[in-house]
Parts: sequence; C-alpha cells; structure tokens
Amino acid sequence: MSDGIVVLRKYSDEFMARLDAEILEANGVPVQVSADTAGGAYPSMALINPVRLLVREEDAELAKEILDAPADLPPDDELPSA
Repeated sequence: MSDGIVVLRKYSDEFMARLDAEILEANGVPVQVSADTAGGAYPSMALINPVRLLVREEDAELAKEILDAPADLPPDDELPSA
C-alpha cells in the first residue's frame, strides 16, 4: 500500500472538479481539490493553472471507474415533464 497522492484529472472549471469530488466522496473515495484561483476570486486562472482532482494512489483505479461509469437514467416515461 502506498501513501502517494496522484492527480486523477485536471479541469479548467473548479465547479466541475468539485462536482466530481462530491461524486467520489459519496462513493467512499477520499479526494482533494487543488485550485490556484485566489480563493475563487479569479476563476479564469484555472485556464492557466488547471484545477486538480487528487486521490490516493491506491484509490485511482476505483475513482476512474466511478467517474467514467455511465449515469443510470430512468426510462423516458418516468422522467418529469417540463
């Protein structure tokens, strides 16, 4: 077992990184979001310095599987109408 931390993905949008982090945490995978956007004051900084989603090395494969899994959507007849 390793204590190494790896960059799972890079994002140009902190919101999407945090959304994926929430998905992983809900599935029991510890995660850290690393962003250099001046505390959100300059979100465009993520275009130069991408937001990074960090996980433990031993969790990387599981995290990839979770994020790459297709969403389970209800059948069309169960979707709410607009």
